[in-house]
Amino acid sequence: MAALVLYLVVFLLAPFLSHAADPDPLLDFCVADLNASPSFASFPCKPTSNVTSEDFFFDGLMNEGNTSNSFGSMVTSGNVLAFPAVNMLGISMNRVDLSPNGLNPPHSHPRASESGVVMKGRVLVGFVTTGNVYYSKVLVPGQMFVIPRGLVHFQKNVGGDKAVIIAAFNSQNPGVVRLSSTLFDTNPSIPDDVLSQTFLVDRNTVEGIRSNF
Repeated sequence: MAALVLYLVVFLLAPFLSHAADPDPLLDFCVADLNASPSFASFPCKPTSNVTSEDFFFDGLMNEGNTSNSFGSMVTSGNVLAFPAVNMLGISMNRVDLSPNGLNPPHSHPRASESGVVMKGRVLVGFVTTGNVYYSKVLVPGQMFVIPRGLVHFQKNVGGDKAVIIAAFNSQNPGVVRLSSTLFDTNPSIPDDVLSQTFLVDRNTVEGIRSNF
């Protein structure tokens, strides 16, 4: 009887065990065909006959981002949408440029953890846990940080010169949820009374914040 129960348990768990890890790749690479519709996890592969050496190199992070905006920051993405060769590799990178006092405002990445290195300047990096604990430190060039997946975080330039961060993700398309625009710049808008009740302010305050977006 015990053997029969063990057999049934293994039989029922087998489908879950077989999907517990990513399968081994069946191809050397799969450069994304961005003209095709993506599947659940990735884009279809570009025909190998159309792949060239240039597909595996990306210079998008070389150039300084334009920080002449209200936040004084610019994020340049090196995800699958900009660099199709990372398709199905589970990696991507960003460049973050910050003018003096510039802020990469509070946001989260729902599909990836983030690690980064400050390349230039002095940057305050902080994140908040699901238990509302705030961790932060001012970093200088060469110092590295890590942000666990899905947690709200920010980077702020606290030095007198421009700052640059190079960040890496364990996803080809980590996604980003910016708290301010997610709440105040949706289409259609979140009802004013929902936001006023959430932030314990009156509707005029909500409308004033929304007008900035």
